[in-house]
Amino acid sequence: MRELQRHFRQAIADGRQVAVCRLVETRGSTPQKPGAAMLVFADGAQAGTLGGGCVEAEVRREALRILSQEAAELLTFQLNSDYGWDDGLICGGRMKVLIDPISAEPVKRHYYQRLFDAIEAGGTEAARIDDDSCELHLFDADANLVASLRAAADLNVAEIVASIEPVLQRPRPRVVGRFAYLPYPPRCRLIIVGGGHVGKAVAELAHDADFDVAVCDDRAEYVTLDRFPHAEQRLSGKLETTLPQLEICARDFCLIVTRGHNHDEEALSRLIDRGAGYVGMIGSRRKIRLIFDDLREQGVVEASLAAVFAPVGLDIGSQTVAEIAISIVAQLISVRNLGAQRTRELCDAKMTHGPA
Repeated sequence: MRELQRHFRQAIADGRQVAVCRLVETRGSTPQKPGAAMLVFADGAQAGTLGGGCVEAEVRREALRILSQEAAELLTFQLNSDYGWDDGLICGGRMKVLIDPISAEPVKRHYYQRLFDAIEAGGTEAARIDDDSCELHLFDADANLVASLRAAADLNVAEIVASIEPVLQRPRPRVVGRFAYLPYPPRCRLIIVGGGHVGKAVAELAHDADFDVAVCDDRAEYVTLDRFPHAEQRLSGKLETTLPQLEICARDFCLIVTRGHNHDEEALSRLIDRGAGYVGMIGSRRKIRLIFDDLREQGVVEASLAAVFAPVGLDIGSQTVAEIAISIVAQLISVRNLGAQRTRELCDAKMTHGPA
């Protein structure tokens, strides 16, 4: 979505015509979920995707038509044989797509700029889908109305707010009455302590999974731009100095994958009980037991140790660096989307009952 935001802002700055195509409601099986977006330019170029295939090509054709008339439309696409005959991929669902042409109109430009800001910081959008009004309302993470587009004269903000779920709970898109609610949870930051092979592999996958990545290592040559080109932060220095300087909140995930026992223990002692949404540490069960014993002697309580994911990652029989990284990022996504407690329950169930 950040890449889409970059293309949109550049188009506005260059004065290019662009149609914002957004999936606002689905029924049945569809290639993308509500909230997916695609930009279509007057020359036929596009950025982003609504799932590919024939239906995306049809959305692009409609977007080019709508660009010429400069009036938004809410279109319904049935994913039947009309959109799947050539490759056999017939989903059988329904997609409602709002196609909004953006040119020099300040109100539209302002709304969509605020929307892309909300996608970064967190918020909820309410899109009316029971008529052709193409009515849109944007709320911040605290459910305050920050922008509207084509608002009805009889708008009842309180009624809309009553159906908004807290974005920190990462709710799914849903339809309530006349509106489709599209939540945009704030992005989470992954702090990787250790710039070695595992840390590097995790950083790449986590970036693709929409985490903001920060990497920290006491060796400057392990946190270079070449090794971590997508990292938002690259910190080098002694862990006992750099880690306490980091401001940590519930949207931060901390992963400890350093090169040795002493560095792992130092990192965990600096990150435990800091309010992070996730703390995980790589290592054998013996190493983890020894580190936990040392931290108990330092006064760390049992509940804090129990909250650490160690050994880190989902149990998928990982052996290679790539497999270990996949197992770790899968666990990060699970905690982000389902919560730490639910992720532990699923892990415990797998250990008890074995693979399905």
